[in-house]
Amino acid sequence: MVGRRPGDDAPPAGPAAPGARDAADAAVVAVTGTGPGAEAVVRALAAAEDVGRVVAVRPQDAGPGGGPDGSPGDQPGAGPGVTAASGDVRRVAADLTSPAVVEALRGADVVVHVAADTDLAAVLGLGHAERRRRVVATAQAVVTAAAAAGARRLVAVTSAMVHGASPDAPIPLPEDAPLLAAPDDGTVGDLLAVEEVLERARGAHPGLRVAVLRPAALAGPGVDTVITRHFEAPRLLTLRDSPSVWQFCHVQDLASAVVTAVRADLSGPLTVGSTGVMTQAVLERSSGMRRVELPSRLALATAERLQRAGVLPMPAGDLAYVVHPWVVSSRRLLEAGWRPEHDNEDCLREVLESARARRAAAAGGHGARDAALGAAGAAVALVGTAALVRQTRARRARP
Repeated sequence: MVGRRPGDDAPPAGPAAPGARDAADAAVVAVTGTGPGAEAVVRALAAAEDVGRVVAVRPQDAGPGGGPDGSPGDQPGAGPGVTAASGDVRRVAADLTSPAVVEALRGADVVVHVAADTDLAAVLGLGHAERRRRVVATAQAVVTAAAAAGARRLVAVTSAMVHGASPDAPIPLPEDAPLLAAPDDGTVGDLLAVEEVLERARGAHPGLRVAVLRPAALAGPGVDTVITRHFEAPRLLTLRDSPSVWQFCHVQDLASAVVTAVRADLSGPLTVGSTGVMTQAVLERSSGMRRVELPSRLALATAERLQRAGVLPMPAGDLAYVVHPWVVSSRRLLEAGWRPEHDNEDCLREVLESARARRAAAAGGHGARDAALGAAGAAVALVGTAALVRQTRARRARP
């Protein structure tokens, strides 16, 4: 169990909320980040018996309510830098890119930084240079502030996408698999940059134990990612010469994995996902969706052409994650007692429900944001359609 060491005299992270557990051995945990993943982590930690109090720290520019996922933000009257208490959770708005975030983290025994982004609409709204600057600055500030605030543990959440996806990837990937993803301008490149910050932290702050959770494709209410957008297309893109398998991770299971990492004092790399895999045939049968099958060279070349033309809102390399495997084992978490409550079928149902909701919103014409959702959701379909057109034209041109 994680708790406070005898003799610790650091002040608690702000005044205790009404009803908070004040046992001497109960840990104080600060969580930085926004979106469904971060909110699920906050709620799971707040419900944990051996966690005394949770401080949820969101960016000042996240807006009331914490974002499009509907997670609670600061209570009425709580502006930037002002706290609001509810049960065993205090919610704080702070500049996560500034060293001043140390004040929000002061007194925490453990800091959890959720770097994995589950709001693709917000991601697409920023230029890649500004987004990368914010992501890296936030990771650097949180790591430095956690050490300066006296925290002994840092648990970061990135993604198993940093391992890359390829047709010959081992199934499952070992937890210490190398980070082979391409350092592109997309969200995977962002997470690779965060991983670099975390790696440097091990040497720069030897008193801060670092654990990195890398989940499979996230699923759950409000989750919006490159992977979930794949299911907004009319058909599923597959490669003729590279059959794929699927694995998901529900945000509630990610949250319970964070609790396990905190409770079991785990450090180093930790992968997390639902048990087993789902074949492409099972996924199509369960979803009721049909496939469009293309040669890999044609599909990837088409994606690159569309990206250069400014049609695709994401790097062409992201296509690999919906056509090649990147399955994880969760071995170390399982050994520590963690068990997922959601299987791949459960997660797929959540993904399909979210996809239906976004398609309905786009069809309803609710403004520019919904139009952007529809455009990004059609990206994979566009690759398949454009590739088929090129293929048909090439055949007709033959003598």
